[in-house]
Amino acid sequence: MNSIELTTLVEDIVRQSCALKNKYTSEKSAPVNYACIFSHTKSEYESLIEIANSVGKIIKETKTGPLFQIKPLDTVAGKLQLLKIRAPDLTRTERGDADFTVSNYTEFKTKYLLKKGFKLIQREDFEMIELMDSAFNVRAYFSNPPLDQQLNIQKKVVK
Repeated sequence: MNSIELTTLVEDIVRQSCALKNKYTSEKSAPVNYACIFSHTKSEYESLIEIANSVGKIIKETKTGPLFQIKPLDTVAGKLQLLKIRAPDLTRTERGDADFTVSNYTEFKTKYLLKKGFKLIQREDFEMIELMDSAFNVRAYFSNPPLDQQLNIQKKVVK
């Protein structure tokens, strides 16, 4: 894989996650906040990190893999500048996920949380709603606060 193929893969993950979001919610215009590629082998993980390093820089190390700030990438759901490469995880058989910023998280949570496919995940500093459907090879997430706000990242071009 090269940087062009990585970009195509990320665009495809966002496109599929957007289709998943649009199938189950009315948040059609919710912009993408970040995307994640799920690696399935150690060698794929190492290769993806190497390629991601050529298109951005690591801004946060997490237990499940590094988060990169990349040059803004045009996607079907807006500009994307946060990309995570996830270490192999048997519970993540899909290709990846995208996280979307909804206009009113509290209303969104009330409206969708009890519906099929939606699940609340609580973390120390934030929470997110996960959306899964086995017909899709991706997941969609809705975080509160969104990751760019959690990390205090302004929308800007990375040099």
